[in-house]
Formats: sequence, C-alpha cells, structure tokens
Amino acid sequence: MQRFDVISPAGGPAVRQHSIAPRLSDLSGKTIGEVWNGVFKGDQTFPVLRELLKERIPGIRIIPYTEFPHRHGGDNPSQQRALAAEIAALAKAKGCDALITGNGA
Repeated sequence: MQRFDVISPAGGPAVRQHSIAPRLSDLSGKTIGEVWNGVFKGDQTFPVLRELLKERIPGIRIIPYTEFPHRHGGDNPSQQRALAAEIAALAKAKGCDALITGNGA
C-alpha cells in the first residue's frame, strides 16, 4: 500500500487568534460608541440604530461615529493596528463601555 502526504492549499493560521471581550449583560446606563469605516451607508444606518437604542434602553448614551476617526485601513496591517489603537484609546477617554463596529448587509 502506497502512502501519500497531503498539504492543504489553505495553509496554516496566518495570525494568532485572540479572545474577544465578553458581552455586556445589560446596556442600561451604558455608553456605546459607534465606529464606521466609511462602507455600507453608516451615515444612514447609525442614526436609525442610535434612535432605536435610545427608545428601548433606559439611560443609554451613544457617542456618534462622527466623534471617532474615520479612515480606511485597507489591507495594511500596521495601519489597521495603529487605527485600532487610536480608536480604543479615544473610546476609553470618552467612557465607552462598548463599541458598535459594524453595520453590514
């Protein structure tokens, strides 16, 4: 019987995976920041989400996407890391408990 070694064309992991922060149990009284990368009509969807959240969740405070940097990081990992660090620091300074970072289709 002949034996063959098989190598996946997908390759191995390219980056080390990190865990994400646990979900907040409740949004009441929390400060939530909106972060938008300029894709998929965030200028139209975030205002709607903002109003719906304010109607349904007591004491929620929303920091609009206009108060965060709005630059496309493209496929440049070092630019993406720098932008993520800038946004995280700004969110912390603004007292955000969480961020909405996507609004795709």
